[in-house]
Amino acid sequence: MIIESLRLSLQHVAAAYRDKLTEIPDYEFQKTPYVGGWSYSEVYSHIWDASLLSLRAMEDIWKGKGVLKPTAFTVKVILFYGAFPPAKRYKVPKRLESRVKVISKQEAAAFITKFLEQLDKDIPGIYTSDAALKTPHPRLGYLNAKQWLRFIEIHLKHHLKQIKRIEKTF
Repeated sequence: MIIESLRLSLQHVAAAYRDKLTEIPDYEFQKTPYVGGWSYSEVYSHIWDASLLSLRAMEDIWKGKGVLKPTAFTVKVILFYGAFPPAKRYKVPKRLESRVKVISKQEAAAFITKFLEQLDKDIPGIYTSDAALKTPHPRLGYLNAKQWLRFIEIHLKHHLKQIKRIEKTF
């Protein structure tokens, strides 16, 4: 049941990103905020690329390619509460930072569609995956398929807050 509720939550969050996409003026989408940081475009590029990579890591597990490693206690706490610790700002891991691109609103919409399609294909595999098998996350360590799904939800919600911070700068 938790897998289905996560799938529904991810669909809801994806819809929120789609709605934001229609609200953001075209001339602001690729513009760097006055206070610095990423543009809307770069946030969309990062979040959907990272989500697709997370689905791929999750897929490796249900295809039997994971390893037997423990999940760190602090990561279990993050997954339980559904949020990153509030006082800390996280930097994108170096290997993912180079993947962030300035994209168009059309490319952002296509990313969301691709993610949702892949999610629907991957959900059945999560039900049958071995909870002991895990693949590495660049910051959080080893996650099983269900934990990857939960991470995607947390990560997407985290960056929705970033989108709202960017809105306040324009």
